[in-house]
Amino acid sequence: MLASDLIRLTARAIAAHPLRSFLTLLGIAVGVTAVILLTAIGEGVHRFVLQEFTQFGTNVMQIAPGKIAARGGPPGLPTTARPLTIEDALALRRLPGVVAVTPMSAGNAEIEGNGRLRRTAIYGVGPEMPMAYSARLRSGRFLPADDALQPRPLAVLGAKLKQELYGSANPLGARLRIAGERFRVIGVMAPKGQFLGTDLDDSVFVPAARALAMTNRAGLQEINLAYDEGLSANRLVEAVRSLLRSRHGREDFTVITQQDMLRSLSKILNVLTAAVGALGGISLLVGGVGIVTIMTIAVAERSSEIALLVALGARRSTILTMFLAEAVLLSLIGGLLGLLLGAGLAVLAGFLLPGLPVAIPWPFVAIAEILAGVIGLAAGVLPARRAARLDPIEALHAE
Repeated sequence: MLASDLIRLTARAIAAHPLRSFLTLLGIAVGVTAVILLTAIGEGVHRFVLQEFTQFGTNVMQIAPGKIAARGGPPGLPTTARPLTIEDALALRRLPGVVAVTPMSAGNAEIEGNGRLRRTAIYGVGPEMPMAYSARLRSGRFLPADDALQPRPLAVLGAKLKQELYGSANPLGARLRIAGERFRVIGVMAPKGQFLGTDLDDSVFVPAARALAMTNRAGLQEINLAYDEGLSANRLVEAVRSLLRSRHGREDFTVITQQDMLRSLSKILNVLTAAVGALGGISLLVGGVGIVTIMTIAVAERSSEIALLVALGARRSTILTMFLAEAVLLSLIGGLLGLLLGAGLAVLAGFLLPGLPVAIPWPFVAIAEILAGVIGLAAGVLPARRAARLDPIEALHAE
């Protein structure tokens, strides 16, 4: 049988029962649509989370107190780890290749200014915080390079906090109270937005030493540093560890680079995207069951046609190919319909819900299309083999 004849017979068989064929390929279409839509949301979340972390720059490093390692003893025992100090931050600033270092001590307190009272986040930082976090000022200036251990009581407001306390008025030079202590406003930060649900604009920045005193903390929560673009992160990590080991007497701290953090996040989010895609793939399997059912019915209905083709000299392999082609064609048409539906719904969801991160992962789309064809091929094997083994005399006698 010529290839053109095979295609014509297959198309005619599908067109002979349009409603049944449509319902059959609809099962595959729904499966592909589910895969595309779920993976699009998963990929969108992936990109959103990575974008949230990279808004502070990529050449950054975090040093946290305590060593992430296994140790004996029950949890909850006191530790002898030395806390990170402002002096540690000053020592790290002297390392070659380091362009900015900022200590960090965060807390929460009541802030009173312009006759208004608000409770919000307080960040104790250093004068190089804008450079370390890729942040910008909207007005005024940031914390000056005072004596790190005895700084002046100066404050820089986040954009939202400034609006809540002072409205459209200029707050520069104004006095406000933070946890009962008087500070003078010298700057306002440009809007930064949210970071994983935390509103960075609803905050106030004060010198780290002042924040430690207000929150009654013995040490910093972390130290963040930024380094030169061309500097090897691994080499700098070793230099940081060597310096802090010499100051602390042992390695009772953890160094985390931005690359390490992004790599770990990417692995987790890739698994999440693959998992939701696999959930959508279950619908493809259900569509495959529908193809098996319909093709089995088609073999029973077309037994006389099969018998006639065999009587005219058609080989068993030709009968097998004919029914396999019909199953695969149904799957591919369903996959194409699912692609159009899935991509359209993903774009529509992104348009109607701007806050919902949606990005179509085309590799998963290609996998879904290939899987649809494979499922159609696999689903058509049993009915096609049954058709190829059909005895023409018995088939015609049954008719």
